[in-house]
Amino acid sequence: MLTLFTTGKPFTGQIATTQRNALKSWKLLHSDVEVILFGDDVGAAEVCAELGLRHEPHIERHQSGMKYLNYLFQKAQRIARHDYLCYANCDIILLDDFYHAFERAASLGKRFLMIGQRWDTDIEQPIDFTDPGWRLAVRLHVQKSGFQQAMHYIDYFAFSKGVYDGVPRFLLGRSWWDHWLVWKARSLDIPVIDCSSVVMAVHQNHGHAYHPQGKQGTHEDLLAQQNKALAGKGKQLCITADSTHVFAGADVIRKAPPFRKFMVWTLPNLWMLLIFQTFWLRKPLGLQRKHLRKLAQRLHFRV
Repeated sequence: MLTLFTTGKPFTGQIATTQRNALKSWKLLHSDVEVILFGDDVGAAEVCAELGLRHEPHIERHQSGMKYLNYLFQKAQRIARHDYLCYANCDIILLDDFYHAFERAASLGKRFLMIGQRWDTDIEQPIDFTDPGWRLAVRLHVQKSGFQQAMHYIDYFAFSKGVYDGVPRFLLGRSWWDHWLVWKARSLDIPVIDCSSVVMAVHQNHGHAYHPQGKQGTHEDLLAQQNKALAGKGKQLCITADSTHVFAGADVIRKAPPFRKFMVWTLPNLWMLLIFQTFWLRKPLGLQRKHLRKLAQRLHFRV
């Protein structure tokens, strides 16, 4: 019913463990799941043979070596065995709650896009997938030492085949393409379903040593700015707060309430701006940030 596809980095060092953890978790989502790994990166062919994944060695690259997103989406939709696909970054562990949410979304009988916030945590060792309790162990580890990222961190996109015809030539490894994918579905009046409340998608923390300016460079360098230009000069961008539907329980999907983005994204960010921009005034008045934080928590804001 579902084809997952991705591309990764060379399978060397710690990133090899990270990527193997992610890919194996996808393979175990359901007996009929198809997983496609694109790219001729070191170790990719061997991992695909070992885990029973479909390997597509060819992928189009920029002269810098960065991979083009449009090739992945075009090729995957053409060769996928199933009518529903999911692109996920190759460091994301997916658990059974993801597949359950996907089945519920697919049962609506319409074209859709399902997205969600990720959970960040450190996982440095190979997961023992022979242990029947591995999913629970991962979940407990994340609850203890991880946290759910903000609403603009989107690392997986489950969608109906045909939604993403004509993807611009975005480069992976740089910003903006993920938010464009959400905007594209919105622009087609396709339901965008936020499953953050019911899905724990686990992002295994890693560094950004591949960029000389680290993570900040992936947002701001020339290639990132080219991505931004392709996204309508930054105007064709949406996040999970822009979703048209939300999960209200594991089996219930409802239309997002009016003004949702203002309440869960705009207002909290305005609150943060107010806190930092008024420090010079709050200090002599004794309005310390810890007191404001308590008030914010009562109002269900995150600061």
